[in-house]
Amino acid sequence: MNFGVVVFPGSNCDHDCFHVIKDVLKQPVRYIWHKETSLDDIDSIIIPGGFSYGDYLRCGAIAKFSPLMASIVDFANKGGLVIGICNGFQILLEVGLLPGAMHRNTGLHFICKYVNILTESNNTAFTNRCEEKQVMKIPIAHNEGNYYIDEQGLKDLEDNKQVIFRYCDEKGDVNIESNPNGTISNIAGIINKQGNVLGLMPHPERSSENLLGSSDGLLIFKSMLQQIKV
Repeated sequence: MNFGVVVFPGSNCDHDCFHVIKDVLKQPVRYIWHKETSLDDIDSIIIPGGFSYGDYLRCGAIAKFSPLMASIVDFANKGGLVIGICNGFQILLEVGLLPGAMHRNTGLHFICKYVNILTESNNTAFTNRCEEKQVMKIPIAHNEGNYYIDEQGLKDLEDNKQVIFRYCDEKGDVNIESNPNGTISNIAGIINKQGNVLGLMPHPERSSENLLGSSDGLLIFKSMLQQIKV
């Protein structure tokens, strides 16, 4: 079960993701340089956080044109499992694998802290190892994490049960006080209609070992592994 971790100029969470897969889960994994085009040996793709191409123009806007992205789009359209974390989520929005767009945080400041997110469904490829309505403690680190989609788009997400994670408090209550960046409907992560592409702003790789203060994020990677094995 081979995982691939994408590396763009400016990626800075690629080593973290690689460590979780190789050293924590003990699974085969390799880095995928952004100029590669072959994914023949890959079962699941991780697009990590960071600042691809320095976030020039717009977060993910340049990464969209890397040679690898066309292969990733084809991989996803054929049912391949793809997760985009933080900047990876932004890139997935730019290439159209997920709907919506990112604005700057409402406070116009970079935010780096632990937050709580509510698992809206544990019946997905990315949450099958989670409890129903589980609250997970996972950190965020972003300046443009204010997810937006128009009214009809939001309705479609809700109707299709594509909202997988929402910012919440420790008790699992979704409220304005637990919304760190102004994102619409407290959305922290969404999947595509087919259920094989996830984008989320929180960093599960930074909360995959107890020594980091939480190992809740490991459940997401364990869920992906379970899905691949099936």
